[in-house]
Amino acid sequence: MGAPAPAAPTAPVPPTSRWTVDRDRTRAVLSGTGGVVGLVALWWVLAVTVFADKLVPTPPGVVQQWGEDGLGFYRDNFLATVDEAVRGFAWGNGLALLLASLVLLAPWTEKVITQVAVISYCIPLVAITPILYIVIGPPAAGEPSGTAVALAAISVFFTTVVGAVLGFRSADPATLDVVQVYGGGRWQQLSRVQLVSAVPSILSALQIAAPAAFLGAILGEYIGGVDRGVGPALVNAQQSLDAERAWGMMIVCGLVAGAGYGLFALLARLVTPWARGTR
Repeated sequence: MGAPAPAAPTAPVPPTSRWTVDRDRTRAVLSGTGGVVGLVALWWVLAVTVFADKLVPTPPGVVQQWGEDGLGFYRDNFLATVDEAVRGFAWGNGLALLLASLVLLAPWTEKVITQVAVISYCIPLVAITPILYIVIGPPAAGEPSGTAVALAAISVFFTTVVGAVLGFRSADPATLDVVQVYGGGRWQQLSRVQLVSAVPSILSALQIAAPAAFLGAILGEYIGGVDRGVGPALVNAQQSLDAERAWGMMIVCGLVAGAGYGLFALLARLVTPWARGTR
């Protein structure tokens, strides 16, 4: 029998060029811009045709209302709500990360912590808001609403607990064994290995938590006893049937929530490039 024929050489895969990356980014930006323009055009057409007899404003009407309200109106109201959302975001995620770490240090607490997280996720925020307001009470003059802060914290708790626990468990078992062989305990494994492995999952959970905290703060303001914020502004627009202002507030809410999501997406790209397979 003759010698087997040598295998054909495999052509090397050319690395991704800078031009290709820039082209993909440009295409993504154009696609996103086209989608936004298409949605605005569809909204405009429906406002003047199908919903002509309804309180559905046109895009120019919303823009005109923005000009009439002025920057100060949106600055004052949104800064108050963002302040409450940030406070709730910090409390809810801090407690979630602490309990997720406790699950690894004391595995017998997993069922209890998981049940608490599931309960916090399943309870309707609208139903629990009056209870929280009765327990916490109205805020002092000029202070943020405690009800809004509590709802923001509850809104982010479940997502961060689940994301952190899954991230901690994604650590390489061989690396954990190396730490143990060199005399490291559970705390050393958690701080040196599992925390690093969990960073991508934690940041992904925080991406989702940022808009959720903002939404929870808005819901808490509806009966939170405050006279400044997105919640009271929406209530006033509803009571006065000011559709342009209500739609304008809705659009700005979407931009603020999207900014929070994008901030943590950018942070994840900078802090954990290995999660995307890049240097």
